[in-house]
Amino acid sequence: MKIIESVRDAMQGVQEFIPTKQKIEYINLLLKVGFNVIDFSSFVSKRHIPQLADAVDVLAGLDKTDTSTKLLALVGSKKGGEIASQFEKIDYIAYPFSVSETFQKFNLNSDFTKSIETIEFIQNQCVKIEKEIVLYIAMAFGNPYGDKWNIDLVFEWIDKFRKMGIKQITFSDPAAVADAEKIALLFSRFRDEYADSEIELGAHIHSEPDNWYEKVDAAYKNGCRQFDTVINGFGGCPMSQKKLISNLKTGDLLNYLDAQNCNYNNLDLEAYQLALEKANEIFPRQK
Repeated sequence: MKIIESVRDAMQGVQEFIPTKQKIEYINLLLKVGFNVIDFSSFVSKRHIPQLADAVDVLAGLDKTDTSTKLLALVGSKKGGEIASQFEKIDYIAYPFSVSETFQKFNLNSDFTKSIETIEFIQNQCVKIEKEIVLYIAMAFGNPYGDKWNIDLVFEWIDKFRKMGIKQITFSDPAAVADAEKIALLFSRFRDEYADSEIELGAHIHSEPDNWYEKVDAAYKNGCRQFDTVINGFGGCPMSQKKLISNLKTGDLLNYLDAQNCNYNNLDLEAYQLALEKANEIFPRQK
């Protein structure tokens, strides 16, 4: 089981600037918990996501001593990829692709052609410097913007990315249109058709408090063993032009995995509790 704790997604929509020192303290607490990966920040336009304009300063303050947790940074352009590739502490460079060209325009002011060029650039950079690209496929579970969407289309994109040598892909649902049936269909098809591939497939789920379980259950029971989470479910995608829907709560996933008797990397639960308390200090409006 692989858990990616997304500080970036929790913070990016918060209007009041969170002091850099607080961000560093919080992420350093998370580094002691034992998550597989922490999505710590992004290198994108400061105008669009001002909350994360201090990514370089935050990274400088992070202590990776005595932790196996890897750091992930999200980028939205070749320039962002170049910046992220300069830092030894960063293990993964993520790029948010979307099967909806409309959402790609909203999110990154990009189209399919430009996005593929950016992905190829980041992939080539990562190969040179021994980092790995993580490709998020937004609108994988449906498209509320009116663009063409079907499951075959999603897998056409996966085939293209596999041929490019990409091995880390996460289905993402920033507009929270996924339901258990679509989740099951996508993950079961991947399991059946890509069993021999080197691709690791994850889930980045947004949900209301009353339907997270069915979504996680559908993914898990159809082979998903990688989930993005956020302590207390803070956050949502501010670029979707839709209502912000909470992320999957870390505690909800851990409770689900306990019920399935699934080992989740022996997380330090005392360290997790300290991080939870710190999160409640940083995000008081979202308790």
